[in-house]
Amino acid sequence: MILEKTRILVVEDDMIVAANISLQLTALGYEVTGIESRGEEAVMHAGLNTPDIIIMDILLKGTINGIEAAKKIQQTQEIAIVYLTANTGEATFSKAKSTHPYAFIPKPFNSLHLERTIALVAEQIKDHIGYKLHKLENLKVLKDRIFVRHNGKMIKLLLDEILYIEADRNYSNIVTQTGKYLISTTLKTVESELMASGFIRVHRSYIVNMSKLDVVADHHLEIKRKVIPISKGLKDHVLKHIHTI
Repeated sequence: MILEKTRILVVEDDMIVAANISLQLTALGYEVTGIESRGEEAVMHAGLNTPDIIIMDILLKGTINGIEAAKKIQQTQEIAIVYLTANTGEATFSKAKSTHPYAFIPKPFNSLHLERTIALVAEQIKDHIGYKLHKLENLKVLKDRIFVRHNGKMIKLLLDEILYIEADRNYSNIVTQTGKYLISTTLKTVESELMASGFIRVHRSYIVNMSKLDVVADHHLEIKRKVIPISKGLKDHVLKHIHTI
């Protein structure tokens, strides 16, 4: 029995297949956030609804396929991908593997296979959330400040003092006007905690405080003479946020 419903987006351009998957998942107790038939729509849907799992057909109509859509989503969000495909060739598998999917469901599939695969993925997500909560012991976020573990103590940092945050493998460096604070929390986790506080991901390795921008160029930003690159796929997202400031 699922007490807290796992949210699932179905991305499949065969509407009959998509509807059948949606009905089965709903009957099993999951919450289906929607059905999308194009990669671009999947990216937009994921940004607005934040599902826990995306069942993603690899071959889609539109300008981007399922693998490309997954890559765009992963630039800003941490969502479990389960690929649905009739193409089991090595080339397709290698490309899909680069996005670190939780599972593959080959077509045609049966109901039991779908049920067991999604149940296993949902369980992995719960374990991962527990791991993230453990990591967040090093980061406490309040309305206008955060507390980070530094030299065995929790240190207060006002959000307005933070210039940018830089990834360092599975760690993050929080850079302020007066110093740096290394915490054992990934940049994705930090992003999810600060996303509503005027911070934005501009590159796979950087989150910036939008109120601290000094220069905005075609391919980079500058904060206190620190040059920070902008990912091509995130540039429009950054510019939209600048226009709303």
